[in-house]
Amino acid sequence: MRFGVLGPMLVRRADGTEVRVGGPRLRALLAVLVVDAGRVVGVDRLIDALYGSQPPAGVGNAIQSQVSRLRSLLDVEVERSPAGYRLVVDPGEVDALRFEELLARGLPGEALALWRGPALRDVGDAPFAAVRAARWEELRLRAVEDHDVASVGLLRELVAVHPTRERLVARLMRVLHREGRQAEALELFGRARRVLADGLGVDPSPVLAAAHGEVVRGERPRARHVLPAQLTSFVGRAEELRLVGRALLESRLVTLTGPGGAGKTRLAVEAAGRDPGEVFFVDLAPLAVGGDVPRAVVAALGLREDGVGPVTAPVARLAAALRDRPVLVVLDNCEHVVADAAALAGGLLAACAGLRVLATSREALGVTGETVRPVPPLGSGGVDSPAVRLFADRAVAVNPSFRLDPVTAGPVVQICRALDGLPLAIELAAARVRSLPVAEVAARLGDRFRLLSRGSRAAAPRHRTLHAVVEWSWGLLDDDERVLARRLTVFRGGVTLAGAAAVCGVAGTDEVLPSLADKSLVEVSGDRYRMSETVREFGARRLVESGEEQAVLRAHAEYFLGLAVEATPHLFRSEQVEWLGRLAAEHDNFTAAVRWAVGHDHALALRLTADLVWPLWLRGLRTEGASLSAEVVRAVGPVPPEGLGEEYLVCVVNASSTGQVLPWAPSPRQPSPEGMTGPPTRPFLTVLWGMAHGAPKLDAPASDALRARLLAPDPWSQALGRLGSGMQHQYSGRLRVAYEEHTAALAGFRAVGERWGMSLALSQLAELARARGDLARAVGFLDEALALSRQFGATEHTASLLCRRSEWACHSGDLDGAAADVEAAAELARSQGAVETLAQAWLGAAEVARRRGDLPAARRWCAEALRVCPEGWFGPEEVRGLIHVAAGRVELACGDHGAAVRAWGPAWVVAREWGNQMLAARVVDAHAALAVAVGDCERAALLAGAARGLRGESAVVDPDVLEVERAAREVLGGRFDVLSARGAASGLDGVAALLDA
Repeated sequence: MRFGVLGPMLVRRADGTEVRVGGPRLRALLAVLVVDAGRVVGVDRLIDALYGSQPPAGVGNAIQSQVSRLRSLLDVEVERSPAGYRLVVDPGEVDALRFEELLARGLPGEALALWRGPALRDVGDAPFAAVRAARWEELRLRAVEDHDVASVGLLRELVAVHPTRERLVARLMRVLHREGRQAEALELFGRARRVLADGLGVDPSPVLAAAHGEVVRGERPRARHVLPAQLTSFVGRAEELRLVGRALLESRLVTLTGPGGAGKTRLAVEAAGRDPGEVFFVDLAPLAVGGDVPRAVVAALGLREDGVGPVTAPVARLAAALRDRPVLVVLDNCEHVVADAAALAGGLLAACAGLRVLATSREALGVTGETVRPVPPLGSGGVDSPAVRLFADRAVAVNPSFRLDPVTAGPVVQICRALDGLPLAIELAAARVRSLPVAEVAARLGDRFRLLSRGSRAAAPRHRTLHAVVEWSWGLLDDDERVLARRLTVFRGGVTLAGAAAVCGVAGTDEVLPSLADKSLVEVSGDRYRMSETVREFGARRLVESGEEQAVLRAHAEYFLGLAVEATPHLFRSEQVEWLGRLAAEHDNFTAAVRWAVGHDHALALRLTADLVWPLWLRGLRTEGASLSAEVVRAVGPVPPEGLGEEYLVCVVNASSTGQVLPWAPSPRQPSPEGMTGPPTRPFLTVLWGMAHGAPKLDAPASDALRARLLAPDPWSQALGRLGSGMQHQYSGRLRVAYEEHTAALAGFRAVGERWGMSLALSQLAELARARGDLARAVGFLDEALALSRQFGATEHTASLLCRRSEWACHSGDLDGAAADVEAAAELARSQGAVETLAQAWLGAAEVARRRGDLPAARRWCAEALRVCPEGWFGPEEVRGLIHVAAGRVELACGDHGAAVRAWGPAWVVAREWGNQMLAARVVDAHAALAVAVGDCERAALLAGAARGLRGESAVVDPDVLEVERAAREVLGGRFDVLSARGAASGLDGVAALLDA
């Protein structure tokens, strides 16, 4: 029921019918209960309010009798308790209490529209009435004086009763002046001056004199702006404000859309406040679904009936009032009455040429000619972002000691990002700084609805807590929309329409999902729909409550397994980049699906992870893929489920290749995985194993059988086989044959359009061209490999290629170019957590420092490279060996020969264990440099020759090696070639003997 006391007592049922309350004493009793709606009023207080200090005998029984009569009239309960009586009704249903609330919220126009005459005028002589009525009357007078919201008729009524309230008289003068009635304004001033002189003996105050001056000078009066007063500063929406202003110049209907708490109302108020014409603000939030929108607008515009003439329909009254006037009407919070708001806006715009409408809603109105401007979240990218500035501004307001400094900046940025840049959520979080350190606020955001459960009491109920904001939007959804919204919460990072339909199983998803976007529950970006974390957390709780959570999570994991399986063949063909893009868009969904399956379905987890290894590898996310693989393998244990041996092996090998310690992982020194009798169905397992095991020795009798066991007959696998063969020859120093094999591999990969293979073959051809002394051709190959690597986003591979280019720049004397490549490589490697490649970058930094003569820095970089580099598999062990060689050369340059030899020892062990002749050659070259340093040029010649023998057909391009050969040749003359040839013929065992000598 609704109750009115701002005028004659008025009681209406929900259906609008009026309830007559007879007798002033009964109306007074009801009034006492009404103005304390929802609260207990003690019997003594009731007696005092109704009868004063001298109540009649038997007053208690009289009150009981009157309460009984009230109960028979009202549809709401009047509760009796030992403490007194309580009218069980929401305070918002009482006009006087609603009046006070609207004033507190800065909506004086709507507050004044609630008045129907003198307050409590028909409750007889009840003592409480005069005090209450006087208070409300004073609030009304102040609202009229402070805000340009009252009509001429109301102002005349009030001035007639209060002729000496000069601010009230000044307000009426200005309104008359604005309406072109200057003579009436001047006449009013004359009367007021006489009243003041005759009654009070004073002249007009400066306020009244200023209003008189404006009329006399004919100054153009300021347009009437009836807008809610704002209590806080406006932060971070300068560009949006500009765009809204421009839209209002170009369109007569502009709708600001966005989720609850996005700042639509504040942006609308600020934009309207800059408008030069008349502006009226209409808050539609208090209306129930299906509420009377036209009457709300009538009230906000202050259009009052005189109670004598015939009643005019609200829409007709509005059209008559707004026709021929340049007016901007702000319709705020239209989402729950969107159809009625749209109908009213459309009708009035057609009838009133000077009218413009600025609406805010969680969905567009759908009216022809409407301009829709989504209100985005505040940017939260860093300390200078609008979201952080808003947080700091509001935090200082509640805690003046708060400062945004290096200590608080990190947690504040974290808070703003976690809250999706949502202004209301940020303001609620900032309010907690009153009692909590900002770091503690950030730490508690795991349960944001509990943390942000306290808001301004002056705010509308739906904006007082974060939960209320989302709940308001949720309550406006129909059943299908709620089902889809809660099921969408299983997705991470967004979803396509097809994915939502497949996983959520809601009929008509192709219509329901766009409807959720229209209502600002999800955001649209391209072909993807994304739910903010705030809405997602709310919906996830609804999903748990529904009992559907596990079924939907399983459907989610199975859908993404299907997508991974579908993608696999495309990743080995020309459409590779397109499919990598599709999979990259679903990265967070894949990760979430794996993590769910780890705890609920090991077979599904193995299949999904095994099919993700290759795309993650291609995208330069090898470390992340390895971590997922290790997580799955540890959950499964040492024995895979029946029929999933290959999937298990893929996960084990992938996890182990980055240094993950798995007790049951196969040894990388096995020539092939145990139990594998034929080519794997996932051909990239061959790549994984090759990366781990390295190139097998050429003279191994089982080489052909091994290749047949690991390589399938498809074109991509055959090209991979040629690449592996080329590496075998390359590591054995047979460069011509290696070049042929890599060229054939490149052609094979080009034929199927697979870019990773092309890039790898080109990088090997670049190495071979460099080894043959053809630097220009080598750079060409390497640049093409880099371009391909960047195409498919293989960040780690790109970083590795940059490390190689850095080494060549060092050899050619371009130390600045080498340093730039090292820095770029390190940044890429760090961004992906690729520790092996990061170690290569630090090795490059050490080489640059050594060649610049900064030996302390070179020593530090070597130590850092060894610290981060994993071990146990071919690739990382080779990098560790190269680091040891570099570290020994630094010690040699420092003059510490013993430290140099000790550093080279582990590198020689790695080279022998893995049969890595290229690494062995580098160790021998380093020992040759030591021999020159100690004056043993004969030993230097033998070792230099031995290194050339190990390198085979590779040209010497390293200036360090060339300098050693030059120094030894200068001392030995023709004997150098003889000794060098003897060293070259010594073989690996002979070289080992030389080093031991």
